[in-house]
Amino acid sequence: MTIIERIKHVRRSRPEAMTLVEHLAELRHRVIVTVAFFAVTATACFILYPQILHFLQEPYCHVTKSCKLYVTGPLDGLSIRVEIAVYGGALLALPVALYETWRFITPGLKANEKRYAIPFVLASVLLFCIGALIAYLTFPHALGWLKSIGGPSLREIYSPTSYLGLILALMAIFGICFEFPVVLVALELAGVLSPAKLSHWRRLSAFLIVAFAAVITPSSDPFSMFALAVPLYFFYEVSIVIGKLIARRKRRAAAAKLQA
Repeated sequence: MTIIERIKHVRRSRPEAMTLVEHLAELRHRVIVTVAFFAVTATACFILYPQILHFLQEPYCHVTKSCKLYVTGPLDGLSIRVEIAVYGGALLALPVALYETWRFITPGLKANEKRYAIPFVLASVLLFCIGALIAYLTFPHALGWLKSIGGPSLREIYSPTSYLGLILALMAIFGICFEFPVVLVALELAGVLSPAKLSHWRRLSAFLIVAFAAVITPSSDPFSMFALAVPLYFFYEVSIVIGKLIARRKRRAAAAKLQA
């Protein structure tokens, strides 16, 4: 290893030895990688637009028994294709974005904190996908409820912009909200929250979760609201259990150090 390579290795392992310019250069590199991967995934979604559109139309076809969506402007087809490409590209680029974020902040973490980074990234991606999938599976019930609430005198002629905007927004909101346990566990690891506090706030949290789900759900239907609120409260209880396990592990580690 040459002297220059050794200096670079020391700077990577010691973030405090890096200058502001080097930090900004590192950040620029991570952003460029993420944007480049997003461009690739968005292009792939733009090419695979017919298959993605067919997948997103399934709830609509199931409820209305007709898969036809009507456009009212000559540019609607292009704007819808671009919108699907952007949403799909962002979803597929999410693992890379989280990984690059982890690589950027890892040098500033302690050794015992670095081991949580990869599980947090994997959990974030998995929970986001599960949330989006639940939104997709419950959307036919939401669409059926919205159709029936207007009465039999109304005939639905949906435009792709309004329909796809609703289902994509619902999937994105569910995916983001399903990051709730990751945030809670991270706050417990940082010492901001404790399992005792979360247990004490259990009733208030249940009420706030239901109210939040009712407000944040774009379709405003009871199916989507409970499909979001029930998992969030379940995640809240799971976070309490994980927090207790973390606290127990910290106590054992502290006791082992005292004995040593």
